[in-house]
Amino acid sequence: MNPARHLVLVGPMGAGKTSVGRCLARHFELAFVDSDQEIERRTGATVATIFDCEGEAGFRTRERDVLADLLAGPDAVISTGGGAVLDAGTRRNLARGGFVVHLHADVPAQLQRLARDRSRPLLARGDRAPILARLATERDPLYAEMADLVFEPAPAPAQDAAQRLATLLESTWRRGTLAAATRATQEPAA
Repeated sequence: MNPARHLVLVGPMGAGKTSVGRCLARHFELAFVDSDQEIERRTGATVATIFDCEGEAGFRTRERDVLADLLAGPDAVISTGGGAVLDAGTRRNLARGGFVVHLHADVPAQLQRLARDRSRPLLARGDRAPILARLATERDPLYAEMADLVFEPAPAPAQDAAQRLATLLESTWRRGTLAAATRATQEPAA
């Protein structure tokens, strides 16, 4: 068991991190925070606008800072953006500060879930299938590197997937205390 104050959901876009995360937050009586929505709230701009104005590097800097703030805050279920794992420091912080669940979704499942979604900057141009396949090749090893648990939510509806995941979490995740979490973030990386 990995004792942690936060339950952190990582995985590709379209895996269900936000919808499953909201259900898990209700189940565990925790706050729910979507890091992309928090970035939008703090900046007053959409993720797409930030990408347009600052590029992906600018967005990733904002994402790293927001996630660090969330991990230092009250216990929560935190849904990350699909690319949050690209930053090594963010990966370390998430792994230290949370119990990390990799919501896995293959490309066909992502295409189905994202069919009507036009808000994803990385999918704005070109055929989505090769873009999602390339992202999976780059990011899947990073998700695996930090995951305490891998979970396949599809093809179930979010509420059913969350219930199955909550059952697994009851035996694999022990909510840590603030003091334990503080010690964990102060320990040197191995």
